[in-house]
Amino acid sequence: MSDPSSINGIACVAMTGKDCVAIACDMRLGVQALTVANNFEKIFNYGHVFLGLTGLATDVQTVSELMTSKANLYKLKHDYAIEPKTFAQMVSTTLYSRRFGPYFVGPVVAGLDSRTGAPFICGFDSIGCIDYAQDFIVSGTASDQLYGMCEGLYEPNLEPEDLFETISQALLNAQDRDALSGWGAVVYVITKDNVVKRLLKTRQD
Repeated sequence: MSDPSSINGIACVAMTGKDCVAIACDMRLGVQALTVANNFEKIFNYGHVFLGLTGLATDVQTVSELMTSKANLYKLKHDYAIEPKTFAQMVSTTLYSRRFGPYFVGPVVAGLDSRTGAPFICGFDSIGCIDYAQDFIVSGTASDQLYGMCEGLYEPNLEPEDLFETISQALLNAQDRDALSGWGAVVYVITKDNVVKRLLKTRQD
């Protein structure tokens, strides 16, 4: 059997802009070359923090529910929503606690600091090592393709609409070159005032 984290085929990318941040993923759920569904969203909202999960679909659901529980407990204890940096540390410790039987996921965290408004993105390996980024972070079976597209298209200090266009083009063109991801996409653009969610139609083959 191949790497468990690549069985279901998922692509996710987060990107920073000028006082905004975006996160996007594909919508395919598959078992290797067999497509099971085209409405499997892998981005989860925890207040003003968003978590994208790539990897084994069952572990994606398990980790998302576990982080929902922990984020709710944090809010209940402190009486305010969790900040992106704090949430990233929570994800890291959660994954590291299972290092001898890890979750087969590659998380991506994106959000805005509620006090400073600064964009924050980071990624992780399966045992919680944090990879901070100032521009973009990618995860999933289309990582190589996403790196190439992001390096070619990304510019610093993009406005929200330009950021949406950039991250959309990067994801759509990358997943066209990866047989295990695709079949639609969802993009979240987060600013201090609101969160805009958009669904993208893509090739269904």
